[in-house]
Amino acid sequence: MSIIDNMLAKAKAHPQRIVLPEGDEPRTLEAANIILKDKAADIILIGDEKVINRMAAEKGYEYISHARIVNPQTDAKMPDYAHLLYELRKAKGMTEEEAAKKAQDPLYLGCLMIKAGDADGEIAGARGTTADTIRPAFQILKTKPGVSIVSGAFLMFTPATQLGENGFLVFADCAVNPCPSAEELAQIAISTADTARTIAGIEPRVAMLSFSTKGSAKHELIDKVTAATARAKELAPDLQIDGELQADAALIEKVGALKAPGSTVAGKANVLVFPDLQAGNIGYKLVERFSGANAIGPILQGIAAPVNDLSRGCKVEDIVQMIIITANQAIG
Repeated sequence: MSIIDNMLAKAKAHPQRIVLPEGDEPRTLEAANIILKDKAADIILIGDEKVINRMAAEKGYEYISHARIVNPQTDAKMPDYAHLLYELRKAKGMTEEEAAKKAQDPLYLGCLMIKAGDADGEIAGARGTTADTIRPAFQILKTKPGVSIVSGAFLMFTPATQLGENGFLVFADCAVNPCPSAEELAQIAISTADTARTIAGIEPRVAMLSFSTKGSAKHELIDKVTAATARAKELAPDLQIDGELQADAALIEKVGALKAPGSTVAGKANVLVFPDLQAGNIGYKLVERFSGANAIGPILQGIAAPVNDLSRGCKVEDIVQMIIITANQAIG
């Protein structure tokens, strides 16, 4: 079975409640129908039930009838969600009236449902920005214990079967942090290793990328990567991680053996951690375009519960895959 097939089987075996705040967005509604047909998750749609049901009927989405629809204007639990938001944000100056209004925002409501135990994960972003998706998650769900930074990973399915895990690799951070510190980079590495293990079911071998391998050059940017590597080893002593490594030393066995002899990661890496967002974002897009790789993500890492972002240009297939990934994150 492929990694995607394994994720789908896991999701079916352990159905999770995934909330879709953009319930009346056409691609999202079609994806929800597919997921419900496959019984890959229990879907919660936020929106006006009349609008959603009419759209589903017009398109013949018969499985939408199995979804739970939550209307922020009428749902009986809205006062509870508003009170929860008030309790979470009153120290920041939020009033009860402001909380009641903000709780009706579908992106806030989705996170409140997760916080209240009424949902297990969320997918959004077909209509809004990454910031719109992440902001409520930060304010309501916060980060995992011991993690102070949220990052974005991509699952890279490449035709280069001699690399990574039969052509599969995880890249990070390609979506969130422009210039992480050494401490933040260490946390990104550990979060990405956890994504590889939890989502893809592989044992991570993490390469901390740089333009230098094991002191072949000297620069403060390299110093940050070596410091991040050392810190990650302190935080996760059992993790297979090495750096600093150039990309060829991380991926190509002969080059790794030459440039970093004795390394358990060099030449065998299946997780690549880029030194900053510029390198990560450019890197994944170059691999995607030049090799024809399938890049799935970004998968948001470090949030206390699974919340994932979509591109506004996403396809229905992308949403389906991200729902399955979010379900796997929730299963753990």
